[in-house]
Amino acid sequence: FEIQLEPPQSRTSHRDLFSFITTTNLQHTVKMARRPARCYRYCKNKPYPKSRFNRGVPDPKIRIFDLGRKRANVDEFPLCIHLVSNELEQLTSEGLEAARITANKYLVKTAGKEGFHLRVRAHPYHVVRINKMLSCAGADRLQTGMRGAFGKPYDSVARVNIGQILLSVRTRDSNRANAIEALRRSQYKFPGRQKIIVSKNWGFTPLRREEYIEKRKAGHVRIDGAYVQFLRNKGPLEYNMRHFPEAFKTEA
Repeated sequence: FEIQLEPPQSRTSHRDLFSFITTTNLQHTVKMARRPARCYRYCKNKPYPKSRFNRGVPDPKIRIFDLGRKRANVDEFPLCIHLVSNELEQLTSEGLEAARITANKYLVKTAGKEGFHLRVRAHPYHVVRINKMLSCAGADRLQTGMRGAFGKPYDSVARVNIGQILLSVRTRDSNRANAIEALRRSQYKFPGRQKIIVSKNWGFTPLRREEYIEKRKAGHVRIDGAYVQFLRNKGPLEYNMRHFPEAFKTEA
């Protein structure tokens, strides 16, 4: 009759066991709260776009930049109103998306779905980073403080300058007050100061209203969606005669 005993296992103290449980639970259950946008408001660093060196960037919240009646001709929407930034700052993709939704919702309700063309002119290309710091019990075992604090990609922001256009609306002259009110409401989604400017140009074109009417009558411009093509003094004559026949009729 023989008794075989198993070799004694190494005993762990209660302190080590508690620290092991807390660290494993922290790694799997703790989620960082969303950092407020004021942390990334100012343009401190150089532009840091998405590239092969900067991978794993979350998708920006804003995916649509044109709303309303995008295919409307230039002649249909002569009025153009801009929301212009008055500060050098960074705007998050969430802020741009919120401003887009606010302006679109008000314009659809007042001017109708087919009565405007809204365009977001700022694009979030700059990537901001976050260095995650845990502030729970036993977190000092997981983090290394400011050692290796470069951070991981967190969100995309748009770097805007003073005088840069953020939102543009082209619509009919009868919807002028509605377009101004829509841009005023979207102002509250951005930090800093913005201005609402009623453009003197015809729609999204670079021509003043009087200049556009003159060139349109003379046949020196041709409608090309939301823009116009110009009759150039250079180039092959056949191409110009085929694409701008009205200009040559008036001259003849």
